[in-house]
Amino acid sequence: MHEPPVKPIEWLGDSVRIIDQRALPGSETHVEIAEVGEFADAIKTLAVRGAPLIGIAAAMGVAVEAKRRAASSWDTFEARVTHAINELNATRPTAVNLFWALGRMRGVLNAGKEKRSSEETAKALEAEALRIYEEDLEMGYRIGEIGAGLIKDGFTVLTHCNAGGLATSGFGTAIAPVYVAHSRGTKVSVIADETRPLLQGARLTAWELKHAGIDVTVVCDSAAHLMMARGKVDIAFVGADRITSSGDFANKIGTYGVALSASANGVPFYVAAPSSTIDFDLATGDQIPIEERDEAEVTTIGGTRIVPEGVRAANPAFDVTPAGLVTGIITEMGLFSPPFDLK
Repeated sequence: MHEPPVKPIEWLGDSVRIIDQRALPGSETHVEIAEVGEFADAIKTLAVRGAPLIGIAAAMGVAVEAKRRAASSWDTFEARVTHAINELNATRPTAVNLFWALGRMRGVLNAGKEKRSSEETAKALEAEALRIYEEDLEMGYRIGEIGAGLIKDGFTVLTHCNAGGLATSGFGTAIAPVYVAHSRGTKVSVIADETRPLLQGARLTAWELKHAGIDVTVVCDSAAHLMMARGKVDIAFVGADRITSSGDFANKIGTYGVALSASANGVPFYVAAPSSTIDFDLATGDQIPIEERDEAEVTTIGGTRIVPEGVRAANPAFDVTPAGLVTGIITEMGLFSPPFDLK
């Protein structure tokens, strides 16, 4: 396995160490979390973010709780671990990887009912959480290998939000092709949308690409369209928080506009995500629940209010891009072209 460019989460046995993404780029702050409530809070407040990483962190949170309760009776153990799964399941509504990972952890817990051994089940839950982590590393690199084949020498890639190593176990999804192409000696540069209101592109994508030695330029969200119109962009890669079986997908708010502009300007537009992001139960994008976040994220920047007092703000965290605007979907299983039928 290749070494990932960044390690946003590390398993310590009785706890987990994360990079607190709220502090970037000003400070690379590592935080140790060991209580279910701390895991839930980290996910809700975006200390941990990105669909794949949310799933990994939630699975590790369940494993930590199970390890703590391993000496308990089976009934107490099962009740506490089930409570942990339910609490983490309620943290964020859009990223399907969260429910997928917790579903796997629930399956391991249910399988332990036959033996009713708390200790053995705790070990199995730990192994499953680490398996989810390792699988994501492999999937990220595989997505990178597939996507790197689309990047020619001298290309400029446009991306929106952060779908790099910080959003996953370390390789990323939409940025993974950039990392792999760069490692192969391909000259590639990146234009990163700032991604209002929380600036994940400006704060996070630019931070990790700079640390990896990859040329990156940040533009405000509304400038991305001009970059494409002027021929400054060769290809666009974005991640996804949920993909329907028809290819409609939800990603960070503003992605739909990028896709429209890419289509209007003849820029190939690719979605990169692990197969765990596909929600086979949903046929179209209008079925995807969209998280509404605190209006303060829009009305303030760095604690300073930028909107007049008394004026409300809407803050949908995601939008849905229809499959008709997508050139291709990249998962670890391969590159899928339209018309999409991902079932």
